[in-house]
Amino acid sequence: MDIKTQLNDSVKEAMKSGDEVRKQTLRMVLAAIKQVEVDKRTEVDDLAVIGLIQKEVKNRRESIEDATKANRPDLIAENEAEIKVLEVFLPKSMPEDELKAVVQAAIAETGASAPADMGKVMKIVMGKVAGRAPNDKISSAVRELLQK
Repeated sequence: MDIKTQLNDSVKEAMKSGDEVRKQTLRMVLAAIKQVEVDKRTEVDDLAVIGLIQKEVKNRRESIEDATKANRPDLIAENEAEIKVLEVFLPKSMPEDELKAVVQAAIAETGASAPADMGKVMKIVMGKVAGRAPNDKISSAVRELLQK
């Protein structure tokens, strides 16, 4: 079963159980998916859906930072609840050491030796990791290993 179908089924379950936070959060993600499909005039695959969910999680983490600065515990709690709902649909996160091993293999494969070669390495790593690690973690791992 694809992730989009799982999201739709989860919305129905949330409606039946009366879970407003889950229902609203999942509807927001489905709306973002639908918007991308309309804009691109094509059906999105699971990898694109994972990317959209990761983007939504990132947005909520940024909102938590802003709410912390504004001393708004209500917004912090709301965003944390939404993140928990969204993380259910993301693949298990890749451990740091496994990510570094993938980056090392990509560096060896491309023959990269300087930070200027970061783009080549990132392209290979992104294909292998496929949504199991956030882009900022991948980028920092590649940068760290290229500077050694």
